[in-house]
Amino acid sequence: MQIYLPIAEVSVNAFLLLGLGGVIGLLSGLFGVGGGFLMTPLLIFIGIPHAVAVATGATQIVGSSASGVLAHLRRKTVDIPMGLVLLAGGVLGSFLGVQLFSILSAMGQVELMVSLAYVLFLGVIGALMFIESLAALRRARSGRMPRRKRKRHNWVHGLPLRMRFRASNLYISAIPPFGVGLMVGVLAAIMGVGGGFVMVPAMIYILGMPTAVVVGTSLFQILFVTAVTTMLHATENYTVDVALAVLLLIGGVIGAQFGARLGMRLKAEQMRFALAALVLLVCLKLAWDLVATPEELYSIARSGA
Repeated sequence: MQIYLPIAEVSVNAFLLLGLGGVIGLLSGLFGVGGGFLMTPLLIFIGIPHAVAVATGATQIVGSSASGVLAHLRRKTVDIPMGLVLLAGGVLGSFLGVQLFSILSAMGQVELMVSLAYVLFLGVIGALMFIESLAALRRARSGRMPRRKRKRHNWVHGLPLRMRFRASNLYISAIPPFGVGLMVGVLAAIMGVGGGFVMVPAMIYILGMPTAVVVGTSLFQILFVTAVTTMLHATENYTVDVALAVLLLIGGVIGAQFGARLGMRLKAEQMRFALAALVLLVCLKLAWDLVATPEELYSIARSGA
């Protein structure tokens, strides 16, 4: 069943969009990721324009993050003061990112920018995840447990403007969390992602937050930053396709239920390895599209008439 997407200006099979949303929802429930870093590339692969894929991908993340935040709030695993500092940086980053996105759109370079950003981030993160998952699989086979590292003070603890974050049991400067939020806000605007794949490692390894509150606090920031990003894209660039977002959300909700059940049957090492392989495959596909010869060759020249 074909459906016309008014903002994207293309006709796409509705069941394909539901299936795509279901796949991302399945990954979300299976791996514990928002899926935004895969949603935008997959939308591009099926013919959605880059600008619409970015803006609508951010819209889909708003819906998928909301239920997660509510669940973590009930469990009291959200550090709200930390989330607000991250959010302050994220909102500023969103404004800057949307302005940059508008400039690139006017220059006709937005497609190249989005593709290059995804190839860079997916390549680096996928490679690191792949190496770590291989090491985890080897440890699991040999029966060795990883050594626990002592918690040590780093450069973060020497910066000014310190704040006490009781839920995270931290007393650190507000500058690093603000900087992390700023970077994620820019990524959300340019790449259509929530930024959890960058934020979660940064919160653990740079800020030193306990894992128990990292996911909930990350979702808290992602929810509001992607909401702001969606509104900015809708009002500044007019690239949010509501019909596309609704179909993706419906598929995502259904897929997440199956993913959560399937995730209980698989080992953590196997899931991390599978996710790393998927990320690298998407990265390679985007990289190939950048260098491959297009199917339809054309040139732009001034008419002689």
